[in-house]
Amino acid sequence: MTRTLFREPELPQETLAELREFCRKARGNILHMTCLAGSGHPGGSMSSLETLALLWSQAAVDPNDPCRRGRDRIVVSHGHISPAVYSVLGGLGFFSLEDAIVGFRHAGSSFEGHVERHIPGIELTSGNLGQGLSAATGMALADRSLGHRNHVWVVTGDGENQKGQISEARRFASKFGLGNLTCVIDCNGLQISGATSDIMPVDHEAEFKCSGWEVIRVDGHDLEALYRALNPAGQRSPRLVIAETVMGRGVSFMENDPDFHGRAPSPDELSAALLELGLPNRLEELKSARGSGSARRTMHCEPRYHVCALQGNPVTYPPDHRGDNRSAWGTALLDLARANKNDPPLVFDCDLAGSVKTSGFGTEFPAHHLQCGITEHHTASAAGGASLAEKVVFWADFGVFASDETFNQHRINDINNTNLKVVATHCGLDVGPDGKTHHCVKYVGLMRALQNYFTVVPADPNQTDRVVRFAAMHPGNFFIAMGRSRQPVITDEAGRPFFGDGYRFVFGKPDMLRDGTDVAIMAMGSMCHRAISVRASLEKAGISARVYAVSAPNALPETLVKELLGFSLLATYEDHDADTGLGAGLAIRLSERSGTPRLLRFGVREYGMSGEPDELYKMQGLLPDQVAESILAALR
Repeated sequence: MTRTLFREPELPQETLAELREFCRKARGNILHMTCLAGSGHPGGSMSSLETLALLWSQAAVDPNDPCRRGRDRIVVSHGHISPAVYSVLGGLGFFSLEDAIVGFRHAGSSFEGHVERHIPGIELTSGNLGQGLSAATGMALADRSLGHRNHVWVVTGDGENQKGQISEARRFASKFGLGNLTCVIDCNGLQISGATSDIMPVDHEAEFKCSGWEVIRVDGHDLEALYRALNPAGQRSPRLVIAETVMGRGVSFMENDPDFHGRAPSPDELSAALLELGLPNRLEELKSARGSGSARRTMHCEPRYHVCALQGNPVTYPPDHRGDNRSAWGTALLDLARANKNDPPLVFDCDLAGSVKTSGFGTEFPAHHLQCGITEHHTASAAGGASLAEKVVFWADFGVFASDETFNQHRINDINNTNLKVVATHCGLDVGPDGKTHHCVKYVGLMRALQNYFTVVPADPNQTDRVVRFAAMHPGNFFIAMGRSRQPVITDEAGRPFFGDGYRFVFGKPDMLRDGTDVAIMAMGSMCHRAISVRASLEKAGISARVYAVSAPNALPETLVKELLGFSLLATYEDHDADTGLGAGLAIRLSERSGTPRLLRFGVREYGMSGEPDELYKMQGLLPDQVAESILAALR
């Protein structure tokens, strides 16, 4: 098909004719694959078809090199219209169209019910509505920071725009002047339960205009008018295209029927629809191919992950230093940026720069410090999207916002294998007087539920410095958790900084702070220095205790488990919920073996109150002398 790259002001007549025929056949493919699978969303797929066909056929996206740097990006936020996406991409040669039709929603096939990023041409696994626009803004901003002169289009549903996160995203796009971003709303007026105007009316035009967007309203099935609206030539601000469409377009009995939003046509309905479209019925042939197992094919479009080229100069804080881990993070971030000044990280902030210690970076690298305001849901998705655009991306926020509030956004980032570095400060009862609404004590369990997140809880400022540099230089999602209060520098038995010069952080490797033979104490984060105090109390009672600093509570190695089998008693010690944190993780590992030592889990057992950290620890039996006494009682 002729590709204009949107350099022509009007759609050439030859291309127009090609696209009309392409869409007619694609409608047949949508009907075949949903009928064959017995499920899917044909109605919205048929209403959004012209938009998708125009974008992927005319934008700067190469089927032979779909991951090319500087490409245009097309994000489909309402991923349930996957039949249309697969029909368009397969028809344009991104992959085998036949594989998509036969394999749609079939176990073992790549062509799942919602669009998947591992398939060539697809930028984002989506379908959990409301997050696509946020991710697209992150991509547009990251691409612009890299100097790419590309464009990002994101296609959304009209019902989807009832989501609050979209309002956060549109304000962000306007604030940062993303003239390289166009949002399309497939406005077919229907959703699962009926008319959108009845379910939850939204004035799309007014809401986007009041956020500073240019708005164009167009017939979403008029290819010529739609081409002009989607053409980014001369665009200076983010643009909304309201594409007024008809659900089930092209088949009379499907049009404007909300039943076909999420219902596949029956074989009889398929026959009638194909007759109306003037297309052959291939259902029996496709059933045979699906039953033969030919649909069990996989493909993978390898993402490109970006990391910092240089780690900068690690800082070693002396034994008498009294600072907090969050300040060490801020110092390491600024040093990393200076070392990589030609490609500094993007840093997202939610109105907390002074508290999360990104203000120094913001002063020196203002173009890379993205102040998002109080929009945590959007920021989590936007930062994840930016990390897919070949930038190192950090997002710093309080723990309750960075984990509890935005878990679903992390879940979608996890599914998309993003490359986001989350720095969660103010974790644990250590937050103190802010009280239970701000005591972040569930983050280890939340991150344990995600397959592609590396959770790290550094023990002191020195280890924090090394962890931040490690995350910047290694691909993958990192969740780095730290408290609010100042922490003493942990030293070895000779009084030297344990995590100082010569220390190398290795993810998943526990660090033995002190050796011992009777009891093993696995401590996490701010409890590491307290665990050393516990050990001193036990020594006075004639008990020898080994102390480990466990920085990766969700990646306990088999070597540690084996070492622990020789002790008479084990204890975990954490400023975290006892039933979902380090202790729970170790209990799971030990439960897989027989004859293991008894395990005591010292952690948060109930919601905390307002007060100084040590007061709150005392209320929950977490002060060192209380822990030591409990261990001695267990030994007795």
